[in-house]
Amino acid sequence: MLKIGVLGLGNIAQKAYLPVMAQMQDRVDWYLCTRQPAKLAQLQNQYHFPHATDSIETLFASHLDALFIHTPTATHYALVRRALENGLHVFIDKPLSEKPFEVAALYQLAKQQNRLLMVGFNRRFAPMIHQLAALPAKHLIEVTKTRIDTLQPTPFAIYDLMIHPLDTALYLAGDIGSDYQVRTYCQQTNQHELLLARIQLETPHQLITVTLDMQCGTNQEIATVQTPTGRYTVNNLTELVHQQATGQQLETVTDWTPTLTNRGFAPIIDAFIRAIEDHQPSPVSTASSRLSHELCQQIIEDAKIR
Repeated sequence: MLKIGVLGLGNIAQKAYLPVMAQMQDRVDWYLCTRQPAKLAQLQNQYHFPHATDSIETLFASHLDALFIHTPTATHYALVRRALENGLHVFIDKPLSEKPFEVAALYQLAKQQNRLLMVGFNRRFAPMIHQLAALPAKHLIEVTKTRIDTLQPTPFAIYDLMIHPLDTALYLAGDIGSDYQVRTYCQQTNQHELLLARIQLETPHQLITVTLDMQCGTNQEIATVQTPTGRYTVNNLTELVHQQATGQQLETVTDWTPTLTNRGFAPIIDAFIRAIEDHQPSPVSTASSRLSHELCQQIIEDAKIR
């Protein structure tokens, strides 16, 4: 049985990861860690995890096979580096880092250590996004994320919010190679808070557009692909519309499918563990993940120029 640590038990860990992990205790021996003893005791009691500590030193001394890291972004580089140097496979929340040189250094270290370093891009593992990715001859890809009246500093919004639809679009496009052109657009307030961002990639066979609108009247995430067989749209990971000249078909998630499966969290956790068990490469390719981070940085740098 694998021994896997979970470092950081904040909102995302509690909502998206621990409920899934609790159901996998016949397969994984989980070790929880947070610096907050009261939270640790509450979650350990709620999910019946046998191992828990408020000491990172104790966690790293537990002879783990892998580590899930759900801590603030500013801590990622040091924690991921330490885990890799200790011979652990690592699953890390996005972004891996907001500094491109740190992203490159960590992936290089993972390669040297022959360990998985996987960023938690859960949309790739959402069943309906997976259906879009399997479609052949996708020539137009559009992914849009909207927020209701939200103001955040541009770099934070890009790495916290836009990185997800951007990564989804790259996943849908498949391997775009190196023959592409990039155009970015960024609208900000005078205080450099993000209003609207867009990036467009043109390849010889595809047009890929990703938009983040922080001042929309709804919170939505929409992924659309166009192929010779029609236009396919996934709304909020729960509804798939296929439009053709003869009409349209609507597919919705079934009532009994768990939300954490629909949103890709259960499948991504399973994929990471299976890759360790089967000695397989990361289910989120290094090249694609690095490109998602690099394009986020390009949007930010272009915005500063303007």
